[in-house]
Amino acid sequence: MTEPARNDPADELLDVVDEHDRVVGTATRGEVYRRGLLHRCVFILVRDPAGRIFVHRRTDTKLFAPGAHDMFVGGVVGAGETYRQAAVREAEEELGVSGIAPRPLFRFLFRGEGLAWWSDVYEAEWDGPVSPQESEVAWHAWLTPAELAGRLERDVFVPDGREAYRRYLERRPA
Repeated sequence: MTEPARNDPADELLDVVDEHDRVVGTATRGEVYRRGLLHRCVFILVRDPAGRIFVHRRTDTKLFAPGAHDMFVGGVVGAGETYRQAAVREAEEELGVSGIAPRPLFRFLFRGEGLAWWSDVYEAEWDGPVSPQESEVAWHAWLTPAELAGRLERDVFVPDGREAYRRYLERRPA
């Protein structure tokens, strides 16, 4: 697979999928968003050994939900890329690390704001320093679940991340 140029995220080539998550074509990210085409994304909830969650505010230049907070790192799955490959790539890019090992949790179809995508959710633990990607992350902190709950009440979070986290909490043992 030829890696797309990363200069303009809108030019990144994505697989377009159907309601059953089967690839039916390809389109640029810009076209996918403009036309509301169904595609694939990955979400990785990253915890440190103390159980704190990596939370960040997205840069104001993001195509989707600029400036919003998120408790997941992740992003779109490139054309020809597997969910797992995208999870590792996205987590390592956004955190500025290498060697992360996301564990798959569940997949769901997210629909909102005229957009829809298959969302593959992972969890990972990271015990080293992070150097978040400046083009993706404007602010970050490791928050306890209680601190995150407080932020969810007062800050704007990406809608797909909110939905993924709600489903994550429903599945998590008490």
